[in-house]
Amino acid sequence: MTGRTTARAHHSPAAAAFLHKVGPFFAGHEVTGGPLAVATLVALICTNTAFAGTFENFWDTDFTLAFGGSGVSHSLAEWIDHALLPLFFVIIGADVKREIVGGALSRWRTAAFPLAGAIGGMVVPVLLFLAITHGRPEAVGWGTVVTMDTAFGLALIALFSDRLPAGVRALMLAFAAVDDVGGLLVIAFAYTESIDWRGLVVAAGALGGIIGLRRLGWVSSVPYVVLAMVLWGGVFESGVHATIAGVLIGLTVPVTPRLDQGKFAERVQRRIDEFQKAHRTAEESDDQDEAMEAQQKAEDRLGYLQEMTSATNVTSGRVIETLTPWVTYVVLPLFALSNVRIHFSAELLGAVTSPLVLGIVAGLAVGKPLGFMSFTWIASLLGFAERPDKVTWPMVAAIGALAGIGFTISLFIAGLAFGDSEMRETASLGVLIASLVSAAVGYAVLRRDANKVAETGTA
Repeated sequence: MTGRTTARAHHSPAAAAFLHKVGPFFAGHEVTGGPLAVATLVALICTNTAFAGTFENFWDTDFTLAFGGSGVSHSLAEWIDHALLPLFFVIIGADVKREIVGGALSRWRTAAFPLAGAIGGMVVPVLLFLAITHGRPEAVGWGTVVTMDTAFGLALIALFSDRLPAGVRALMLAFAAVDDVGGLLVIAFAYTESIDWRGLVVAAGALGGIIGLRRLGWVSSVPYVVLAMVLWGGVFESGVHATIAGVLIGLTVPVTPRLDQGKFAERVQRRIDEFQKAHRTAEESDDQDEAMEAQQKAEDRLGYLQEMTSATNVTSGRVIETLTPWVTYVVLPLFALSNVRIHFSAELLGAVTSPLVLGIVAGLAVGKPLGFMSFTWIASLLGFAERPDKVTWPMVAAIGALAGIGFTISLFIAGLAFGDSEMRETASLGVLIASLVSAAVGYAVLRRDANKVAETGTA
């Protein structure tokens, strides 16, 4: 808490306790789910009032980017899905790489743990969904239960971050990254009518260029930004959902500094001494020419020190820090506003017991935790995987429960599977119910684990 917040806590303990609880949902160094939840509520209100038509028509308005005789035209909602949402996956890719290279998943067995869970978290939900909708038109929507919503899950984990080991968040991130990639592949190959391979070739070339510059030790960020845009454009033009470009870009971001602290200390000490000497000469010399020469030398040494200091920074940290507020307060809320379209009615509420809703709820709220838990347990039993340090099986169960929150990409896939038909709204209702149930269960399990750790030091 800030000093002002700490002071106010003395006057209003109840308010301070409330802000402490809701804070992780709206502020922090990581992507949070509070603004997304508020935007979802606003979208639900707008789509169920007299302003519904105006509200939806706004997001369906075509926006065209044209140059000369050629141009690209999509609705505002589609531009948000393809141009803004990938920024969220850049963060996911960079964060997961950081954990794999030097974090809680740096050993191959601990990295295999979320991989096994992600496979189970995709296979089991789909099987449950198809078991309920088999032979019915609703079966085409099986992709809605493949992937999870990372922002909400991370926000709930952040509520207890001071009482849970860091491996819990790392495990959630890694699981979510593999799970999201699986969802994007489903979009690409199951819900994409045609793929333009020329776009994929362009994207592959841009990706190769980024990797090549990394190997050459290229420092300037301009070529990387240009190649990242080309990579995004190639994926977008290919017909594959552009969010997969975000994951690829995130995975190429460096997670180690160009210069470690030991080498930094060795290289800069002499330049610091030279800077101090030149600066002193510039201030004390009565000879104007000598003073100007010394000042120039001091500025030269200062520039060297600044460049060497920047070399100790980790690029991934800078990228994540820059993108996080934009993703939290702009990208994800805009996605919810443009994609959440559930018109509550007696007919829709009557569909709660329909095979489509039951299939989605079973797939997400039951299949996700069941698949995650069973596959990680089997992989651990066979010696292929290992839980991260200090992460217990109850904590793994909590992550599995949170995985049932399938919001952003689930709603997007529902739109691809059912178009603008009534089944899309029914599917969205199922996703909403499953997400609420999973969030409640995940919160309850996390709270139990966190309280037990606080009381006994073990879960």
